[in-house]
Amino acid sequence: MESLKTLVYAHRGASKLAPENTMPAFQLAYEMGAEGIETDVQLSKDGIPVLIHDETVRRTTNAIGFVQDYTYEQLQNLDAGSWFSEKFENTPIISLEEFLAWAEGKNIDLNIELKNNVIDYSDLEKKVYQLLIKYKLARRTTISSFNPASIERFKHIDRKIATALLTSQRIKGLVDYAAGLGAHALHIKHRLLNSAIVEQCFEKDMALRVYTINRVSLMKKCYQLKADAIFTDVPDIAIDQRQLFTGGNHSY
Repeated sequence: MESLKTLVYAHRGASKLAPENTMPAFQLAYEMGAEGIETDVQLSKDGIPVLIHDETVRRTTNAIGFVQDYTYEQLQNLDAGSWFSEKFENTPIISLEEFLAWAEGKNIDLNIELKNNVIDYSDLEKKVYQLLIKYKLARRTTISSFNPASIERFKHIDRKIATALLTSQRIKGLVDYAAGLGAHALHIKHRLLNSAIVEQCFEKDMALRVYTINRVSLMKKCYQLKADAIFTDVPDIAIDQRQLFTGGNHSY
């Protein structure tokens, strides 16, 4: 287990209060005191790792089409903020490198989700790893993916880097399966959380983190079952609720 308390990771930053996967959302999460930040990475047409969740730009920008069909320069010129609020007009899509340069000097853990379960980008793992090494962030970053082949590829690059299998599926022997891939952690949808999977992960010395926890009732469940971390769009609420929970639970 990674901590005596359940850590709070800001899911795509503080994404209920600022446009997801943008610098305003990351900065806000950091100021709120989140222990970690989760973000999503894909490749531009010219092979630059960029931070965006969907395979297309339609939902979160003023354009349409696939991320992989835009160069990095073209992506930078899109408006990734107005869809959320006119207050964030012209907020840009950023590169992974820009994000890591910002995070380098801050006391915060990172979770980088490789968005390669729909489009299996060539060399995504290698490019992400090279940037983590450049900014000396490999040892406080977890690499996660829904794509088990990507987890295995990362193991061939660096067996020490923390990896996590993402899943929303009820799979028989899930913890053993994740361990067999060489994953250090299991990231599960909240409906899969129960005391049995917590215990199985503990026995395998595998961190268990739960997504996406925005309701107070689910936060309390995660804290009670002592999940290692939660991913939430509202890190401020999660931190406040954790404080309330621990204040009345001295055995936590």
